[in-house]
Amino acid sequence: MKTFMKRYIRPAVVITLLFAALTGLLYPGLITGIAQLIFPYQANGSLIHASNGQVIGSDLIGQYWTSPNYFHGRPSATTDLNGNPEPYNAGFSSASNLGPTNKVLIQSVAQRVAQLKKENPNAPPGPVPVDLVTTSGSGLDPDISIAGAMYQVPRVAAARGLSQAVVTKLVTEHETGRFLGIFGEPYVNVLDLNLALDACAAHPSSC
Repeated sequence: MKTFMKRYIRPAVVITLLFAALTGLLYPGLITGIAQLIFPYQANGSLIHASNGQVIGSDLIGQYWTSPNYFHGRPSATTDLNGNPEPYNAGFSSASNLGPTNKVLIQSVAQRVAQLKKENPNAPPGPVPVDLVTTSGSGLDPDISIAGAMYQVPRVAAARGLSQAVVTKLVTEHETGRFLGIFGEPYVNVLDLNLALDACAAHPSSC
């Protein structure tokens, strides 16, 4: 029995404790320390603070905007614990999982298109940008396409009492280009853009 303990049990226990310490404590602690040192903003959730220090959002998670004074993000398919719609619920990140030929999806998109046209009567002519009427895979997408932002410029400008040229300038100033210049499409972060709108309203000379 003692031989069995020494040959099999003790090495197994020692190795388990060793790897628990290495992979459960030392490695996570090291990576956390490096992240806090080199990328503190990203490591802490890319949080955005108001001037009083209060957290008002994250660059990584969208928010549900409804006021005509602000740019609106993509629709969100996330729900609460009971399965009721709760847009941008980070605790229940999910997509609708409806295929492009699904009747429910087709009907939902048609309803969103009609609602968007109603809310943006002076929008540029042409099709409604697809990202404004379809949900993302995560349901938390904080960004919209440049076309999606430009589609909303006339409404936001009218609601804010600003010229379309000023609002368009804000969009272009907050545009993020393709990753490495070739991957993806240019986009704008909705929260960043809306904060810029508020700053413009507070200090018109800065627009």
